[in-house]
Amino acid sequence: MDEGQDRRATAGRPARFRRAVVTGGAGFLGSHLCTALLDRGTEVCCVDDFCTGRPENTAHLTGRPGFTLLHADVSEPFDVPGEVDLVLHFASPASPADYLRLPLHTLDTGSLGTRNALRLARRKEARFVLASTSEAYGDPQQHPQSETYWGNVNPVGPRSVYDEAKRFAEALTCAEAESHGTDTGIVRLFNTYGPRMRGHDGRAVPTFIRQALAGAPLTVTGDGLQTRSLAYVDDTVRGILAMAASDLRGPVNIGNPDEITMVGLARKIISLAGSSSTIRFIERPADDPAVRCPDITLARGKLQWEPQIGADEGLARTIAWFRAHVPDGAAADTGSAAGAGPA
Repeated sequence: MDEGQDRRATAGRPARFRRAVVTGGAGFLGSHLCTALLDRGTEVCCVDDFCTGRPENTAHLTGRPGFTLLHADVSEPFDVPGEVDLVLHFASPASPADYLRLPLHTLDTGSLGTRNALRLARRKEARFVLASTSEAYGDPQQHPQSETYWGNVNPVGPRSVYDEAKRFAEALTCAEAESHGTDTGIVRLFNTYGPRMRGHDGRAVPTFIRQALAGAPLTVTGDGLQTRSLAYVDDTVRGILAMAASDLRGPVNIGNPDEITMVGLARKIISLAGSSSTIRFIERPADDPAVRCPDITLARGKLQWEPQIGADEGLARTIAWFRAHVPDGAAADTGSAAGAGPA
């Protein structure tokens, strides 16, 4: 990011937001954001069409003072009554299994959905934060990836519906800020994991965990030497809310710079789960990035943020959640490929 585009955080922003709208708030990450905002004293309107989000993700918030749920597809015009001073746009299918099943909806959410969420923020004179993704870097030729890197993306590949939806959403967010003066920010999220992930969503961590708990082989794609940088959900949420509280436009990388190979991740999960599982290597998906690691210099310097939860602790928490919430036998699908999907 050009330093000249960086609007420094100011003392003028309120210590906390009064009321936030979280699109995609019933999803894995969105539901953690809703909880964190409520815990900080912010009222929350969760907007979700439940195409990938789940009612049980926000069941613990139902009836809690300050929480409301709006069932709506953000790719259609929508409104939220009352005052709003923060809009967090997190609606989108985010796992390979979901965006390959819902390609047009993914593109609509990234384009029309982003425009509708931006219009809501403009009407309410609210701060707007877009959840973009490390997938904007594609199969990167720069390593680690900094915000100034433009990426290496196949615009017509199988992953393009998600990658290009997010890249367009970034362009739209910047255009909105320049054209209408809307207070916008962009975070590029790297692979995030934790409780409330779906075991069959196609991402590596939940796939490996459910297989390990069932004693089934962990399905590692290719030779397993491709890397990812995994951030525990609590760390990601802190970074997002730090961005919201700043005046930065971004984009700003939010992720954990500690890399791990996919075969190394599989072995770690087998060990932490106390599993007897073995590893089975399967075909690697097309356009699967070889490396993925964030340069978080900007987040450290401007947001005073960096991850605090290491892989062993975060994975142990996630495994414990799966033990408590995944029914016996639900993990026994040995044919599911474990990609290292987007955040």
